[in-house]
Amino acid sequence: MLEALVGSGGAERTLLFLEAREAGYAREICELYGISLSVVQKHLQRMEAGGLLVSDLVGRTRVFRFNPRFPFLKETRALLRAALNNLPEPLREQLLMNRRRPRRTGKPL
Repeated sequence: MLEALVGSGGAERTLLFLEAREAGYAREICELYGISLSVVQKHLQRMEAGGLLVSDLVGRTRVFRFNPRFPFLKETRALLRAALNNLPEPLREQLLMNRRRPRRTGKPL
């Protein structure tokens, strides 16, 4: 969908992930989409070097999020939200579900 604009499908998926979840790390993104970790890391590094993303170390994990000082952030995120709304329903639900740890055994739904 946005592949022509951002240069590759991996970059598009990375941006959609960050738009859906606000922040994330490389392994989390590659596990969701089933793509190579090195590909995701290269996209994240390129976007950080371009000023679109910023990263913070949380323990030993580098967590990426959108740079609030990026000049076209509002427009970029609006485009990504529109793309998210056009994704197939199962993929959109998978992106929006932001469970960080397993549900406690026996916990009622």
